[in-house]
Amino acid sequence: MSGTGPYIGLMSGTSLDGVDGVAADFSGPAPRILGHADAAMPAELRASLLALNQPGFDEIHGMSRAALALAELYAEVVAKLLAQTGLAPDRIRAIGAHGQTVRHRPDAGYTVQLNAPARLAELTGIAVVADLRSRDVAAGGHGAPLAPAFHAAVFGTARPQAVLNLGGIANVTLLSPKGVVGYDTGPANLLLDAWCARHTGQPYDRDGRYAASGTLQPALLAELIASEPWLAAPPPKSTGRDLFNETWLDRRLQAWQAAHGPLHPADVQATLQALTVETAAREIRRQQPACEQVWVCGGGARNGGLMRALAAALSCPVAPTDNANVPAQQMEALAFAWLAHRHMEGLAGNLPAVTGAAGPRILGAYYPA
Repeated sequence: MSGTGPYIGLMSGTSLDGVDGVAADFSGPAPRILGHADAAMPAELRASLLALNQPGFDEIHGMSRAALALAELYAEVVAKLLAQTGLAPDRIRAIGAHGQTVRHRPDAGYTVQLNAPARLAELTGIAVVADLRSRDVAAGGHGAPLAPAFHAAVFGTARPQAVLNLGGIANVTLLSPKGVVGYDTGPANLLLDAWCARHTGQPYDRDGRYAASGTLQPALLAELIASEPWLAAPPPKSTGRDLFNETWLDRRLQAWQAAHGPLHPADVQATLQALTVETAAREIRRQQPACEQVWVCGGGARNGGLMRALAAALSCPVAPTDNANVPAQQMEALAFAWLAHRHMEGLAGNLPAVTGAAGPRILGAYYPA
């Protein structure tokens, strides 16, 4: 890897729990993390962003206000990183700012990552590379997932292995001497967090304890999988809150209970955990039958129950990416720092075989300091 100057990567995912940021150096053969910082998503901003995932009144004003608030939160994380690393703003070559996805419709030719990159550049005094998905979509791709190119750069393709990101949505990168395959596999923390919050008041299922208190309902699991055509669609494919949301879940649970009787909430949590595991594990088994290692990143890597269930569903070792010297919670932010680095070096950031784009493209729009 080449390029002068450190980069910052900022990521706020579909879980809407906060912002992760990393400062990283890409001048050596492997990325070197210089610092990590995060900030919780304020409740008011989270509610605004959730509302913007669905059509509503006065959306343009709401989007603009939320984008500015998100830029303020991003700047807060950048300030923490600069203080932690001792780096001055003029030492950072660029910030890779993912933005917050509020609509993802590559089938209709667009994807929207809410952001205010010009404001972020003003607040930080650092150049910003943003809007990292739309060029791939313009070239006929899904604009997602973008991390597989980075996973290939970090883990290599010398042996068959997989990187499974368990954020709000689960996506898998399959690496082998044959090349790189990557796509979304289905819901992950998005549904698990929502159901846990509704029935326990806790924002997420710590270590999978709530799921462990319930009993998996195999017939319900089979129905959840069979009732959603997207899950059976071949790659390239990507998804988000546009499809997998509480309305999606409630409709299926209502239909199930009308036919079969009431469900205990903890049993639903156990079954949703199994939904994440089975939809991801079956893709790894199907697409990479000789897989030697599965590396897990994202918030789900901290869920012991989820990790144990994954290990039981796969015939190869499963471990967080921490074991490969990339902290699981920092992987996505690091990927967007790398994408900013690729943009600044004039290098393509997408993998057409992954996203379905017509060819390699330099991703992002540049906002100078």
